[in-house]
Amino acid sequence: MGTRLTIKTPGDFALPRDVCSYGYFLLAPNLWDVGSQTLLRPLDLEDGPATVTIAQSGGTGSALRAGFDRALGVAERKTARSQITRMLRLDEDETVARAFHRVDRRWKKSGRSRLFRSPTMFEDVLKTVTSCNVTWPSTVHMNRRLCEVLGRSSSKGAPRSFPTAAKLARTRPGTLRGRCRVGYRDQRMVDLAKLFRPRGSRPPEYDPAWFEDRSHDDEDVYKRLLELPGVGPYAAANIMQLLGRFSRIALDTESVRHGRAVLGMTGTERQITKEVAEHYEKFGEHKFRSYWFELWRFYEQKRGPAELWARDDIAASFTASQF
Repeated sequence: MGTRLTIKTPGDFALPRDVCSYGYFLLAPNLWDVGSQTLLRPLDLEDGPATVTIAQSGGTGSALRAGFDRALGVAERKTARSQITRMLRLDEDETVARAFHRVDRRWKKSGRSRLFRSPTMFEDVLKTVTSCNVTWPSTVHMNRRLCEVLGRSSSKGAPRSFPTAAKLARTRPGTLRGRCRVGYRDQRMVDLAKLFRPRGSRPPEYDPAWFEDRSHDDEDVYKRLLELPGVGPYAAANIMQLLGRFSRIALDTESVRHGRAVLGMTGTERQITKEVAEHYEKFGEHKFRSYWFELWRFYEQKRGPAELWARDDIAASFTASQF
């Protein structure tokens, strides 16, 4: 008999909206079930992976039901609650959304404020690295193969987890390149894993707790992220928002497309990139939220509500070139 947990949520939390708010919900090992409106994925816990199905049957603000495919020990239950809280940003209470909506009232009616992320910072960093300089279908494929080749499953037929830093640190770069199709990222991913893996009783060299600590200002966090292998300005800015720091915009070719198609900007890519950055300055510490929800609304206008996107149908075809 598997463990079942009840997890309280902030009064404005809505599972379909807040899971299907950022593209990482389409990346393995996440699986959003359109029919049941539930999220399924394995979590890596003390005694190995456990697959959880998360549901919210009572509507906005109601508690979540998290059902696992095996029994969890006391320590594992604590870890699972922590990972689910991080993934769904349940630690962002209603005051955060109200502050954002005061700055940008366009999203008040929909209640949009949270952006989906991974259960761990390490997974977010790897997902960001696999999204740089590549089309979205390739990002989807890389993450699927990372799970299939290096992940673990809780039982026969269960989905495989995202590889841990310890596992990835022991992996040959050639395996990543040949079997996971990560290309030039192979050695960088191994190097990242070595920086994030635990060191016995000591924290890892790059301790996620330091980056999650709100006493460190954004500039210090951004500079330290830029020290990571394979992390440039775009990746660092994206990891910042995944850490709950929305004061920077992750600018790339999609920003240029948005500037032209939605904001009506003209000029060279460099000129438009600069204009896009300036355009969102008025949103202050919430600028990434405002920018992202504009992008997301554009995508939904083209492909329908995100909570109706089936991963295997849309993930392979969802590219900016279609827009």
